[in-house]
Amino acid sequence: MQASQGSIQAQPGWYVSAQQPEEVAAAEEWSPLLSNEPHRQASPGVSFGFSVFNVMNAIMGSGILGLAYVMANTGILGFSFLLLLVAFLASYSVHLLLSMCIQTVVFLEVELISKPLAIIPIASAMPVTGGCLMNAGDGAVTSYEDLGLFAFGLPGKVVVAGTIIIQNIGAMSSYLLIIKTELPAAISEFLPGDHSGSWYLDGQTLLLIICVSVVFPLSLLPRIGFLGYTSSLSFFFMVFFALVISNATDDCKPKLFHFSKESVYAVPTMAFSFLCHTSILPIYCELRSPSKKRMQNVTNTAIALSFLLYYVSALFGYLTFYDRVESELLQGYSKYLPHDVVVMTVKLCILSAVLLTVPLIHFPARKALMMILFSSFPFSWIRHSLTTLALNIIIVLLAIYVPDIRNVFGVVGASTSTCLIFVFPGLFYLKLSREDFLSRKKLGALLLLVTGTLVGSFSLALIIFDWVNNEKHNFLS
Repeated sequence: MQASQGSIQAQPGWYVSAQQPEEVAAAEEWSPLLSNEPHRQASPGVSFGFSVFNVMNAIMGSGILGLAYVMANTGILGFSFLLLLVAFLASYSVHLLLSMCIQTVVFLEVELISKPLAIIPIASAMPVTGGCLMNAGDGAVTSYEDLGLFAFGLPGKVVVAGTIIIQNIGAMSSYLLIIKTELPAAISEFLPGDHSGSWYLDGQTLLLIICVSVVFPLSLLPRIGFLGYTSSLSFFFMVFFALVISNATDDCKPKLFHFSKESVYAVPTMAFSFLCHTSILPIYCELRSPSKKRMQNVTNTAIALSFLLYYVSALFGYLTFYDRVESELLQGYSKYLPHDVVVMTVKLCILSAVLLTVPLIHFPARKALMMILFSSFPFSWIRHSLTTLALNIIIVLLAIYVPDIRNVFGVVGASTSTCLIFVFPGLFYLKLSREDFLSRKKLGALLLLVTGTLVGSFSLALIIFDWVNNEKHNFLS
């Protein structure tokens, strides 16, 4: 292997750097996570505002329709505390992810001080120019899976990728389940007379048409930044939804604290609702003037706005229906306000917002699947299209056959969502960071890991126990 001062080319599956000791410097808050100037010359990157919209679109989706049900089963103050806690932990875990990107880069460079031509395993071949790590498309830490690879090798990468695939398939199927359930009712409310039996009121038919005409074409887009326009449109639909439902009935007697067997769905649903971590690094890779500080500001802004919309919609959804809140909020409006024009309009808006979220969630799922199956192959539009089609077929089948969205919120939220928000960031930081174990960040990472493990396991066990009891009750009755 020959090296020149300007660049070094690695063999497939390995990474080589010629970083010199005097070139190594401490990472600063405003320094780029990854050097990407060659990439930026071809594209200026995505603006701060569109990046916020993309993160918000990754966060918000069907979760906004399930939180009123959570508030009804935890009380206003109980819900407020839990939602604020989950939002804070979600932001902190993103902070750890971004910190690990810098620490991994610095770790690799420091390791090369004594080994100027050290060879370090990584996902794919990448060029190295002037001793700098390159950006997306060239390797380095550009995805959640890369952190798993650096922390625990190939098994860590596969586990993270598999978790992302399951999580995002569950999320996308929940969005399509809402469309299948609510779109026929929304259309029928605009039509005079009886149109029962018509094809345009059949949920499965409408679902297939929408997936073929909207979801699949948008999912084929090769870059996540292209979805900034649909993300901003989705955001305004969510705002409209939150504002329109902001009213309460006079006979409500809200509870400040309330706990029942349904309360076990609270934290899993909230974790499901705040998960954006699989999209953070892909969105960062296309951010204009990328840096840890800038990306953290993007994330904090998105989480804060999402928290506000979640809280407003949950509060007034609860104050509207009180103990009659459905597990999916739109069902309550269909039942009690079936022909209200404003409600019908906002229903179409929220359905559009949920629909436009699916392609954004599809991006990291496809990337994870292709990383597992085709990491050593060059990009191919045929492979890209077939993988996209396969994922779309899976989520459509799940949307058709899953009976209740609460099941998706509970199981996916208690398992994969808690892993991606709490467990993996804490575990990877403890593994990769060279800080003292009693340092503030490492203790925070340990707390995140323990909290996620305990809450996820406890919630999942109680959800399964609830299912068993319900099945036994149904059998006896």
